Amino acid sequence: MKYTTIQYPDLSIEIQLAAFEQENAASEFYAIFDFNQRQTNSAQQFNLLEKALQRLQESCELSGSILVWKRYFVSDAINQASFIECDRPEAISIVQQPPLNGNKTALFAYFVSSAELTKQTDGCVIMKRPHYAHLYHTQMHERSKDVENQTTAIFERYKNSLQQYSCTLKEHAVRTWIYVQDVDVQYAGMVTARNDIFTGEGLTPDTHFIASTGIEGRYVYPEVLMLMDAYAIHGIDPKQIKYLQAPTHLNPTYEYGVAFERGTAIDYGDRRHVYISGTASINNKGEVVHLQDIEKQISRTLENVEVLLSEADTRMTDVAQMIVYLRDTADYEVVKNYFDKQHTQIPKVIVWAPVCRPGWLIEIECIAVKEMKNAGLMPF
Repeated sequence: MKYTTIQYPDLSIEIQLAAFEQENAASEFYAIFDFNQRQTNSAQQFNLLEKALQRLQESCELSGSILVWKRYFVSDAINQASFIECDRPEAISIVQQPPLNGNKTALFAYFVSSAELTKQTDGCVIMKRPHYAHLYHTQMHERSKDVENQTTAIFERYKNSLQQYSCTLKEHAVRTWIYVQDVDVQYAGMVTARNDIFTGEGLTPDTHFIASTGIEGRYVYPEVLMLMDAYAIHGIDPKQIKYLQAPTHLNPTYEYGVAFERGTAIDYGDRRHVYISGTASINNKGEVVHLQDIEKQISRTLENVEVLLSEADTRMTDVAQMIVYLRDTADYEVVKNYFDKQHTQIPKVIVWAPVCRPGWLIEIECIAVKEMKNAGLMPF
């Protein structure tokens, strides 16, 4: 992975960019946009962010790549959503997870070269390459009476949408991001509904689940208790998918009643994509490790991430982006100082988002990309 830091001093914006580039193959770019000094005006921040995004798209660094997906981390979704233009061709996510550097927003953006992008009437964004179609469903939500009903309705809608593109939840869904308002109270209801959906679709401990992050997050509408983004791949063969377990460090999630994979690796003819689920300071008995000690929890969480990556024959130097979630805002300086010394080049953002178990002070997810050569598979 090639890492670059781009400064736009006139916009007060710094971009951490990870580039995966191969000769005669599609390039991928993962970017985190953040302000390098405090900005207090919401309208100004979003305006500067859009200018920086456009400037990067037009720059030589991206080699004519198209913007596929962007996620805004915002401090106040109800009041800030109006600053975001959603009538755009790319997939767009908005989640209230305040950046902990004191600014009102940060942005993750994903670009791919030599691709075609279309937005369907149901909101699904499809990124087409010669051999695969990549499906992005974002901001899926419902306003029914409770979190279980909302979760069930969202997954049913997602299943129906996948079916339109000859895909299923079991065979083609690779990754979900589930944001739960008031996670300490509502998470259990989301889990119950998801478990029921998965069982009905044949997703069990004997088959597999889906890599996922389930964490605190709010949407534009206060009555929305569960918000979901999802990624699926049309044209993928189950033989191209490996589910990561790291049994020396982590236990299967079903042992404590939830249903997601610790990580998933996707093999193409020219590369491997690795999606590490939200990972915390946990051992292979499902116990929280280092209660109330943020420094030790950072270390154990990253150790777990590295073991999962190694199972997919990847390393931290292959990581393209990282999202760091903190329960306690007072831990920000400790975590920032840690990352200022470790893994400094990886594009990352640190946000406020309590994890699903109160004892976990930090959770980390990431995406990695590694060059692979497999003549038996079609390239990405």
